[in-house]
Amino acid sequence: MTRHSAVPPPVTAVLDASSRWLPARLGQVEQMLREQGGGHGEALATDSSATLEAGGKRLRPMLVLLCAGEEGGEETVRAAAAIELIHMATLVHDDVLDAAPLRRGRPTVAATSGRERATATGDLLFSRAFALLAEAGEERSIELLSTASVALARGELAQRQDAYDTSIAEDRYLERCRLKTATLFECACLLGADEKALGGFGAAIGLAFQLLDDVLDVCGPPERTGKARGTDLLDGTVTLPLILAAERDPGILATDLRSLDAADAEALCDRIEASGALRQVRSRALEMVAEGKRQLGSAGFEAERRKLFDLLADGVVQRYS
Repeated sequence: MTRHSAVPPPVTAVLDASSRWLPARLGQVEQMLREQGGGHGEALATDSSATLEAGGKRLRPMLVLLCAGEEGGEETVRAAAAIELIHMATLVHDDVLDAAPLRRGRPTVAATSGRERATATGDLLFSRAFALLAEAGEERSIELLSTASVALARGELAQRQDAYDTSIAEDRYLERCRLKTATLFECACLLGADEKALGGFGAAIGLAFQLLDDVLDVCGPPERTGKARGTDLLDGTVTLPLILAAERDPGILATDLRSLDAADAEALCDRIEASGALRQVRSRALEMVAEGKRQLGSAGFEAERRKLFDLLADGVVQRYS
C-alpha cells in the first residue's frame, strides 16, 4: 500500500478531461458560493467565507453538473451550490460537536471563533442552501435536499449513539454511512437529473467514499489528510477498519477508546493496519464503485460524458492510493 502517492483530486481529473462547459459551470458555482456569506453581519460573513474559501473536493456539485449535462442552466448551478452549502454546514457542525482543531489542515471555525459562532455559521450555510432553491421556486430540488438533510441528521445521531461502542456490527456501520454520506451523493445526482440509475451511481460511490475516508483516518499522513491519524478513534467513532481488524485481532476489542490519547490512537492505527483490514475495506470500496459504474450502463450516455463519470468514480478510490 502506497501512502504518499500524489494523485490528482477527482474533480481536477474530470475538469482536465472535459469540454469547456464543465469548468465554466463549476466556476459559476464557486462564484455563487462566494456570494452566500455576505449581508448577514461581519462575524458571520468572516466565518462563512473562511469555510467556503477553504475549498474541498467539490464532488457533490460536480455530480450535479455532470448529471444535468451541458444543457443544465442556472437552476443546475443553484442546485450544485446548494448541496455544497449543506455539506459545508454539516462539516462546521461536526467540528463543533467534536471540538476539532483542524479541518483540511486549517483551523476550524470552532477553534478560531468559538462554538457559538461556529454553530451560527453552520446554521447560516444550511439556511442559504434552501434560500437559493426557494428563490427560484425549485420545489423538487427543495424536497430532495430536505430528505437528504433529514438522513444526515439521523446518521449523525446514530453515530453519536454508537460512540465508543466497539461491539457495533458492520451492518449498523454501513447504515450510518448510507445516511451520513451516501444519501447526499445520491441527492446530488438526482438534483442533476431525475433518473434512478444516476441516483444508484451516486449512492454507490458515496458509500465507497466514506469507507475510504475511514481508511485514510487510519493510514493517511497528517500532511495529506489535514488531521492527525486516529482522529475517529479519539472521537469514539467506530468504523469498518476497526470492526474488521477486531475480527482478525480480537484483542483489539479490549481497547477502551475513551481512555486513548494521541499516542495510543497512533498505536491502535498501526495495529489495525497490521491486521490487513485496510486492504479488505479498500476491496469493498472497489466493489461499490464497480457497482455504481454498472448502474450507469442503463443511462445510455455518450462516450465523453460516460468517461467523465468513470473518472470521477475512479478518483474516489485513487485518493486512497
